[in-house]
Amino acid sequence: MITYISIFITAIFVNNIVLAQFLGICPFLGVSKKVNTALGMGAAVTFVMTIATIVTYLLQKYLLDITGLQFMQTIVFILVIAALVQMVEIILKKVSPSLYQALGVFLPLITTNCTILGVAILVIQKNFNLIESVVFAVSTALGFALALTLFAGIREQLSLTKVPKSMQGIPIALIAAGLLAMAFMGFSGIKIG
Repeated sequence: MITYISIFITAIFVNNIVLAQFLGICPFLGVSKKVNTALGMGAAVTFVMTIATIVTYLLQKYLLDITGLQFMQTIVFILVIAALVQMVEIILKKVSPSLYQALGVFLPLITTNCTILGVAILVIQKNFNLIESVVFAVSTALGFALALTLFAGIREQLSLTKVPKSMQGIPIALIAAGLLAMAFMGFSGIKIG
């Protein structure tokens, strides 16, 4: 049980996929202008990352490893992730058209979101079992959603403040992202177990 708690806390706070490992920067900067959009993107990434991790784990253990085709890992994983994103896109279009419109071009970017592929590969490299893989995927996705939502809140506040003209837009957003990453570094001293 302590292993799962350790994986959970570490993936969300200590080794946050965006703020510590710098994966998923494109959606982090692109979808973080409004909190509602960030929450929707976080939910979509959580769903896709969890399902993709389960499917890719099973494919790795019961197909690629058995047949000796480990070198096909990246290609197979990308194809699985692309198919899952298409499924999420179809579901969102029918269930929540407003969220589908809000995510816009960033929804197809989940296909190339390196956090999803990164987690699918990391669970294999870390030699996790299936349950640990799922806990890691959900935790990492929640960490991504947390960082994205916090950053969106900061950017909403920044849009209400007077920022020097040369710092408006991406420059102040990058400074805020750096400060947020530094804040998350404070969790690096946490010891569990």
